[in-house]
Amino acid sequence: MSEQGGNSGPGRYPSLQGKRVFVTGGGSGIGEAIVAGFAEQGAKVAFIDIAVDPSLALCERLAQQGLDKPVFRRCDIRDIPSLQDTIRTLAASVGDFDVLVNNAGNDQRHKPEEVTVDFWNNCIAINQRPMFFAAQAVIDGMKRRGGGAIINLGSISWHIANGGYPVYTTTKSAVSGLTRGLARDLGQFNIRVNTVTPGWVMTEKQVAMWLDEEGEKLIDRSQCLKGRLMPDDIARMVLFLASDDAKMCSAQEFIVDGGWA
Repeated sequence: MSEQGGNSGPGRYPSLQGKRVFVTGGGSGIGEAIVAGFAEQGAKVAFIDIAVDPSLALCERLAQQGLDKPVFRRCDIRDIPSLQDTIRTLAASVGDFDVLVNNAGNDQRHKPEEVTVDFWNNCIAINQRPMFFAAQAVIDGMKRRGGGAIINLGSISWHIANGGYPVYTTTKSAVSGLTRGLARDLGQFNIRVNTVTPGWVMTEKQVAMWLDEEGEKLIDRSQCLKGRLMPDDIARMVLFLASDDAKMCSAQEFIVDGGWA
């Protein structure tokens, strides 16, 4: 729960009840909050991740809360044939997807001088390429459903000219181009495409690997709002954009960063 949110829960979106949702990287961090958020709205959620144990634990926890148990499959998104086959196989059992959330990513730090062609290609293969091919795999199903919502996760890193991971910022800047191009091509089928761009979110990984005293000071002076961004804060924007409340929102970038960028 976000500090800013107090004890209030997420908004309720009746239009999400029974919707079929596919999430990449749903086992932890922001993805976990997204999966849980949709489940709490009564959606039927399927997700993939390479981390098996936390993903299975998430499914069990949500089931114990009396929610529809999400469907989890292990999948490495760098393997595009496997990614698309998994999406289509799950669609055959769960039903054509109404919502795709392209969340999976890896913000591994690196210096420009250290980047090899293999490192570059691997970063593209994680952070950029799967978004398009996941979208490609759900388009026909969304057409059959009469529309849908595709939500791509961006990053403020390139907006604020962050250093320390230039290949990552390259991939994340490309998300906006993908979103806008797909939105134009798919709008005729009532398929909406948007970007949700998080600021520095306090996931377990970020806190453990990158957050230190200097990082805390940076957040305090950079954000307009006090407090810390939490995974739920990002999930709430995703839920809104997936719902019918956002029926005329497409080709846009929605930044959730406490006012940093």
